[in-house]
Amino acid sequence: GCPEKQFKASIRSEHLLARVALVDAELALQVRRDVTARTGMDALTQLIESYTSSGAQPFTDALALQGIRHAARSIKRVCENGADLDAREDMALAALLSGMTLSNAGLGAVHGFAAPLGARFPVPHGTVCAALLPHVIAANIAALSKTPENPVLARYAEIGRVLHGAHAENLSDEQARRYAVSFTQELARTLEIPRLGEFSMGEKEIPELVSLAKKSSSMRYNPIALDDAALSGILRAAI
Repeated sequence: GCPEKQFKASIRSEHLLARVALVDAELALQVRRDVTARTGMDALTQLIESYTSSGAQPFTDALALQGIRHAARSIKRVCENGADLDAREDMALAALLSGMTLSNAGLGAVHGFAAPLGARFPVPHGTVCAALLPHVIAANIAALSKTPENPVLARYAEIGRVLHGAHAENLSDEQARRYAVSFTQELARTLEIPRLGEFSMGEKEIPELVSLAKKSSSMRYNPIALDDAALSGILRAAI
């Protein structure tokens, strides 16, 4: 984090890339429920954002959809029972896939906001993701719907169907998109993710946070440019 600039950035280098990654879900069996919930929501957010990113590509699309499928079926289970190894393995795979997709496709507005929010307030990254995700999805769909032929609308419908699981084929595209919003919003409530207002964020901070978020590299990969009113609305809905 860079407190003086009120911004948080990742450190990246080819020298930080592992030659081998051993992903062992058993190492997470004792992780607390709140940490499991927010890190799981971060993984799900990364998968959804990379699938709808302007940098998305066929390779990352396949991995992202698979990761969303694993996370959707196991994130509640693993938070209800941290000793459920099958659910832990599903979430470990979802997290791994999300790292692969974000590295190759980029992210979006949720992570665009996460940089200044994480630097300015004592809020865990995964909490930011969970609090903002449904509102970013809704704002993107609303903006994209002004051009009904925009192909990213079909991507949000596909996400809704994957999140829905059984009988998703009965959903219209509009119903599937609405489900993507309602599923992620209800999931945050079920997992007891706190709202951003609990970390001293209020209305007066919104203009500056919007200004800072627009400079984030992740915001450049959002599937559509959101105006200040839409960006402000996302934060306001998450307070």
